[in-house]
Amino acid sequence: MKMKRWIALVLIGGLMTLAGCYTNPVTGRRSLVLLSQGEEVALGQASFAELRQKQRAATDPIVNARVKRIGERIAQAVGNELPDAKWEFVVFEADDVNAFALPGGKVGVYTGLIKLVGSDDELAIVMGHEIGHVIARHGSERMSQGMVIAGVGALGTTAVEAKSDAQKAQLFQQAYGGLTTLALVLPHSRGNESEADRMGALYAARAGYDPRASITFWQKMSAQKGNAAAGGKWSVLMSTHPADAQRIADLEALMPQVVPVFEQNRGKFQ
Repeated sequence: MKMKRWIALVLIGGLMTLAGCYTNPVTGRRSLVLLSQGEEVALGQASFAELRQKQRAATDPIVNARVKRIGERIAQAVGNELPDAKWEFVVFEADDVNAFALPGGKVGVYTGLIKLVGSDDELAIVMGHEIGHVIARHGSERMSQGMVIAGVGALGTTAVEAKSDAQKAQLFQQAYGGLTTLALVLPHSRGNESEADRMGALYAARAGYDPRASITFWQKMSAQKGNAAAGGKWSVLMSTHPADAQRIADLEALMPQVVPVFEQNRGKFQ
């Protein structure tokens, strides 16, 4: 028992000493990231290769050219904030109203999203948001967070086992998991989404796309969800994403900062 407790203490201590080891180049927020960028890129490439095998790529040359054109402008706006990026933009045939980006510059867009957006500006907002997740290293941050939570949970379980029985230790694990999810994991995930919203609007503006499209896009998304978006405070508390109304309000407040950036860059890409 003492050995297990000692290992858990060493693990937690080692992880916490590394806290704040990554600084977001856009927002300045510091975060715990235990994976190296090389490990992130390798995982991203492997995941993208697997997705390309499992999902059907779109063959429409107009759609592909549109996504590539927008993506390359955003990549130019990102600059060296994503070191050693090997950009690749792929459209996948699926009804999902979604897009994703993986470390290393691998970006996927689903045809369901393309059908919803009304302009290149709106599509640039979504692609910029997903690329923002990568540059903020949110995936590695969540993995690192999980390692810390697991370490603390192991320590607590060991302490309970030392003074009690296996049944109480199991109850501790269940209670601890619920508390960390409500108090840490879900709020942190919502914070990541809000941060990516800000980054996506800025990247779009740098690339000459109107960031005000972020507001119209989320208005469309909210309307599409309908009653499913109105789940009350408990629904918001249990969600991994901010409420649509909150996102729209936050983006409206952001516009005075990013619209001037758009005005400075809109003529560079004509």
